Amino acid sequence: MQMRIGIFDSGLGGLLVAKAIRKAMPEYDYVYLGDTKRVPYGNRSQEIVFEFTKEAVDYLFEKEDCAIVIIACNTASARALRRIQKEYPDRKVLGVLIPAAEEAAKFYRIGVLGTVGTINSNTFPKEIKKLNKKAIVFQNPAPMLVPLVENGEIKMAGNFIKKYLTPLLSKKIEALVLGCTHYPILKNEFKKYVPKDVRIISQDEIVPKKLKDYLARHPEITEKLSKKKSIKILVTDKTKNMEVLAKKWFGSSSKMSLIEI
Repeated sequence: MQMRIGIFDSGLGGLLVAKAIRKAMPEYDYVYLGDTKRVPYGNRSQEIVFEFTKEAVDYLFEKEDCAIVIIACNTASARALRRIQKEYPDRKVLGVLIPAAEEAAKFYRIGVLGTVGTINSNTFPKEIKKLNKKAIVFQNPAPMLVPLVENGEIKMAGNFIKKYLTPLLSKKIEALVLGCTHYPILKNEFKKYVPKDVRIISQDEIVPKKLKDYLARHPEITEKLSKKKSIKILVTDKTKNMEVLAKKWFGSSSKMSLIEI
């Protein structure tokens, strides 16, 4: 059976993760679903985040023949993943939050930036402390960054980044988790304000290797995956910035389709 790897995000943030995964494993076929109509998820209730995420995961499994789905949205990973995994005991659904927490747990003083939903869920501190009991985790929400990325207003992000980072940097952190898949798109902006001795933990650098290792351990999944090197991009609303980034990162061969979930 010919099946694909599905990647889901609330908007365009997960495109960077998809690009990095595809670079690490170019042989497979991918389908990316961005819920651009309902982004951002960060200020939504837990129940709504679960509902939206389940609709997207259902679509990827049932309409797109995915053998595995990666939830590339930290808010959804924090607030819906466990429940989704229980609802699909026979399907593979993975999130991006745990790989970042595993990397962060190598440090002792850790700062986390995320959406209001991710920060309020307290998932990063919980997962980091499971792996490193001595870790001290400081968190700060960064609500304006997702809308700026979605609207292509990256040049305006600097002042917000500085504002959101200030309370974390005052705690003498050793590592900073970019706890939202939209934030790596602003990585160069972050580097202007984060001291060089602070490690920036960015999911586009971590998730591909973790997924590659996971698939190597699960041949029952890899056997089902088709290998035509294709990528299909699905969106719930065609936004200009999404089209620009899709062409830039995946070339004109990447077809973007509008869907309803």
